[in-house]
Formats: sequence, structure tokens, C-alpha cells
Amino acid sequence: MSGEETDVKEDLKEEKAEEAEKPEEEAEAEKGEEKREEEEIVEERVYTVPLGRAWIGPRQKRTPRAVRLLRRFILRHMKIEEESLKISNEVNKHLWSRGIQKPPRKIRVRAIKDSEGIVTVRLAEGE
Repeated sequence: MSGEETDVKEDLKEEKAEEAEKPEEEAEAEKGEEKREEEEIVEERVYTVPLGRAWIGPRQKRTPRAVRLLRRFILRHMKIEEESLKISNEVNKHLWSRGIQKPPRKIRVRAIKDSEGIVTVRLAEGE
């Protein structure tokens, strides 16, 4: 009897292990689908955006002006509408890294347009 009981326990353990693996596999499959959606890149460009004009004017408005300059630059060069532009958090943090008074003079970004026409702006590698 003890041999049969251990076999049953082992079978139950194996079934539980298989059930635990299924949700992980499904989660990985969903992640794969998300990656495919992100990989539908129609156009990708790297720009060095000059932000020196942000320094013209009051100190307390420089970084907000730099963000607007970046926005206008990408809209003009990627030929898109205002609603289809997304600036990533890393770009925003880089612009604000030295505060409101001292934004960077220029920034190197990667603009990625997907199949829906939405452009995402990210920092170029190495920054």
C-alpha cells in the first residue's frame, strides 16, 4: 500500500506542476503577441534635436519650452498630427534632469512610427 500511495502522490505532484506551467506558457504567449505589436515598425529615424532656442527667454520657462520645441520638431519631421505623438518617460526625464532652468542644448532621439501612425519618441542608444 505504501508504494501505491507514493505513486499517487507523485502523480498528483506532476499534475500540479503541469497546471502551474500552463499559465506561465499562456503569459509568455501573450507577451509574444505584445512584442509583435510593438515590432510593427513602419518608419524609424534618429534625430539630433537642437534645443538652444529654449534658452531664449525667462529661466523658469526653459525646460517647458524645450519640450515644446522637441514636440514641434518631431511633428514637422515625421509629418504627423499632434494627437499621434508620444514622448517616452526617459526623454522627459532627460530633459528635466537638470531642472527647469538648465535643459540640454540638444538631445539625440529615436522616433519610431508604428502601423497605426503613432510616433513614439525615445532616447537614442548611448544616452
